[in-house]
Amino acid sequence: MHALDVLGDPVRRRILELLADGERPAGAVTEVVRAEFGISQPAVSQHLRVLRESGFATVRPEGARRLYAVAPDRFREADAWLERFGRFWEQRLDALGTELARGKRDARRKADDGGLH
Repeated sequence: MHALDVLGDPVRRRILELLADGERPAGAVTEVVRAEFGISQPAVSQHLRVLRESGFATVRPEGARRLYAVAPDRFREADAWLERFGRFWEQRLDALGTELARGKRDARRKADDGGLH
């Protein structure tokens, strides 16, 4: 499964957001996702399984609990794919940076001139 196919699902993206803050028990992930998306515990478990099997998450047992964490290696595939399209927004971001700098410069001039411009 392509990385972006996995990441295309909003529930899986939300789970990864939760895991980005650190390792979490499956129960805690399930509680948040069920409250936000209104899906069943088995459905959340299925999403966790997809993340685990696709390499985006790891799981380790701790007693009766299962602790999930982000597995960063798989994100490199998505990043590499997106990198091909960077040229489309890099120029716009550079232009935005120029405009922001120009706006700050104009604001300083107005402040230095007592607002005469």
